[in-house]
Amino acid sequence: MKIIISPDSYKGSLSAFEVSKCIQSGIQQVLPHAHTKLLPLGDGGEGTVDALVNGTNGSFLTEEVQGL
Repeated sequence: MKIIISPDSYKGSLSAFEVSKCIQSGIQQVLPHAHTKLLPLGDGGEGTVDALVNGTNGSFLTEEVQGL
């Protein structure tokens, strides 16, 4: 069985990735032979950038810039 896990974050408590890991853990306890794929989502609010970076194997870059 293949299961895609694609939750959004729980505002103020868990990121979409953390929610995905919790769901995956529960599925593995009940269906130990299931193959799971984590695809955390975002709805444009909190956690969206994290979901995009995670979903594209991206990374965060820090850059110092000069103001006007």
